[in-house]
Amino acid sequence: MTTPRDLLLLSLDLPSERPVEQGDLSLALAGAELADLLAAGAVALDGDRIVPAPRQKTGDHLLDQAGAALKERPPYESVEDWLWRRGEGLAVAYIDAMEADGRLTGRRHRWLPARGGRRTPVDSPERREAAERWASHEPVLTGLAAALGIEAGPGEETAVPDDEALVTVLAAVNDALTELEAVRQRRRIENAAFDNIWRAP
Repeated sequence: MTTPRDLLLLSLDLPSERPVEQGDLSLALAGAELADLLAAGAVALDGDRIVPAPRQKTGDHLLDQAGAALKERPPYESVEDWLWRRGEGLAVAYIDAMEADGRLTGRRHRWLPARGGRRTPVDSPERREAAERWASHEPVLTGLAAALGIEAGPGEETAVPDDEALVTVLAAVNDALTELEAVRQRRRIENAAFDNIWRAP
């Protein structure tokens, strides 16, 4: 299993301090893909720029798609730009892929467009591996989960990866999620102001 698939299973299995929104999960999944590509030696970071290595198969078709989507020539893409570009609709893509693989059952998850309901992970070796990785407090997985509001437990501190490139990825995910929430807040304020105009005598 890959970090994005583990993260998706955890987001469906574990309680969070706030609802995990589709856009938030998509950004975090893009960060998880980048973390796996770094671990596989498929990319490196030059500062915050993603420099691809010679292409290689990872054994996961979505992760291979991520590798194929990298910009191969300078100017290379920043981690932040990658998260926004690759993250668009990524949560739905992973849900659909894992559903097709028989990893999910039940009703569709509440935030999937026009489908309603909720999907839940089936009892599988992959689900148990994700739970074991979570229980071991693996830094990348717990860092991404924490960014989504899924905490390791009372009094548990999220470990920081030893690799500076992974720290850069986690920081970029947190920044992108903060920016996305700021956009939501502005829209709520604008919508409330618009409603007040129409209500005014």
